[in-house]
Amino acid sequence: QVQLVESGGGLVQAGGSLRLSCAASGSIFSIGAMSWYRQAPGAQRELVATITSGGNTNYADPVKGRFTASRDNAKNTVYLQMNSLKPEDTAVYYCKVSGIYYSSGHYLHDYWGQGTQVTVSS
Repeated sequence: QVQLVESGGGLVQAGGSLRLSCAASGSIFSIGAMSWYRQAPGAQRELVATITSGGNTNYADPVKGRFTASRDNAKNTVYLQMNSLKPEDTAVYYCKVSGIYYSSGHYLHDYWGQGTQVTVSS
């Protein structure tokens, strides 16, 4: 079973920065894409950024140029560096890992983290 531990959320003023982390643990052999989603109150969950196992990234338009996703494959960890934060970035941020192969050979398609709150004050 995969365990995902997210950290780094909090309260920050507009224009500030935060760095989210999501560490996957368990008997993991490899992970495919790692993604960040967010869900604001009353809104649907939306994709923020995705990074493939090879390091290719894709970002939602509202965060392009401000957010940077990166990963450490040796640590099975994905990061989201968030700069120039805006009040509209306020949401619960979720990590999702995809294409998980266990050391046993078992495969898990997707797994979600528990979410971490990011609040940006104006």
